[in-house]
Amino acid sequence: MTSIEPRITIAAISVFVALAGLGAALRGMISDESSLVRYGVAAIIASVALLVVMLNPPSSPHEW
Repeated sequence: MTSIEPRITIAAISVFVALAGLGAALRGMISDESSLVRYGVAAIIASVALLVVMLNPPSSPHEW
């Protein structure tokens, strides 16, 4: 069997966190809850940044 690289797994999880953040931000806008909007946007920003970091190839093959 082949092993799944942890970088790909973390990147896939971060995509779902970004989608959840989008849902939270939209729900906060609809229900006029500013804290929910802020947390949703923070989740989107953090997960997209993590996605970019995880999908960049490592400089050495033994880095991860």
